[in-house]
Amino acid sequence: MGQVLGGRFDFLLRRVDPKGLLRLGSFLAAGSLGLSLAVAGCQQRKQVVTVPISSWPGYEYFYLAHRYGLDKANGVEINPTQYPDPQGIVHAYLRGDLLLAQLTTVEAVDICARIPQRCPTIVLILDESRGGDRIAVVKGISSIAGLKGKRVAVTYSTLGPYVLSRALELNGLELGDVQLADIPLAQMPEALKTGIVQAAVFFPPFSDYAARDGVSEVVFDSSAIPEEVFDVLVVDPNYLRSHGDEIRALVRAWGKAHQEAGRDSAKATAVMAAREQVSVKEFRESEEGLVYFPLSKQASMLKPQGVLSENLRAVKMVQERLGLFPSGSPLPSVTADYLGNPQ
Repeated sequence: MGQVLGGRFDFLLRRVDPKGLLRLGSFLAAGSLGLSLAVAGCQQRKQVVTVPISSWPGYEYFYLAHRYGLDKANGVEINPTQYPDPQGIVHAYLRGDLLLAQLTTVEAVDICARIPQRCPTIVLILDESRGGDRIAVVKGISSIAGLKGKRVAVTYSTLGPYVLSRALELNGLELGDVQLADIPLAQMPEALKTGIVQAAVFFPPFSDYAARDGVSEVVFDSSAIPEEVFDVLVVDPNYLRSHGDEIRALVRAWGKAHQEAGRDSAKATAVMAAREQVSVKEFRESEEGLVYFPLSKQASMLKPQGVLSENLRAVKMVQERLGLFPSGSPLPSVTADYLGNPQ
């Protein structure tokens, strides 16, 4: 490019008189300034990062960050993209349509088992479910023990099979004692209502929809298995290596969104509940079953031998026992390198 510009300058110089050289110098200086401003403008443009969102309270804070402008304020632009079912996010990531995703640890392990070369890196803990994941049964069944021989709706790529297996285990049963029905989350309330299944393993807002019908009641939730059910932000390792700054900015924006929600919970809850098409009351009740960890507390949790790594190993063992994952598949890597320097 320098040779081309040089040729153009020589062409101009050959055609100007000495008095015109001053005018030429001013012309070149103005052009140089314009080019510098254009480059600066390009540098100031925010990297657009698509963040997939399915209906789950813990996934809403990237959307909140975008609505509040906290993404651009921290050096990135979030493109929040709705997926009706978590399985759609898993499949999109596996296809390479997504470079990062909000997933359960089960879904992250599932990706590694299906396509090891797409095995992601976990950079952030979105929440821990302590009551958010639930098992509801139809009237007439009063306990987990009453599920023996019954049809139970689960979605295989979610934490459903894991939560169900742990509930059955704590009540002297195992998965072989029930009939599993792989049903999308959005269809579970209707399946309970019509008697297609006698129980369902799901979470808000789908459990809220089922509760409105009054045909079922919750008999087990994830508060009975603390430190076992997590949602995380995963990133494609290749993308992470070349876009570390964007991921740090994304994590900062997430942290700021939680801070803003803490300052004005009424406003933030209204925004997030509206996106999920649930009432503010239902959204708040759903969040009562979640634990959020500030960035300042996540570094120890994301260590190689920290609580999240232990959880991933436990999840993999259960899924292998269920025959859902092949043995020997890799696990997602875990890092605290993208938390920045949270205060």
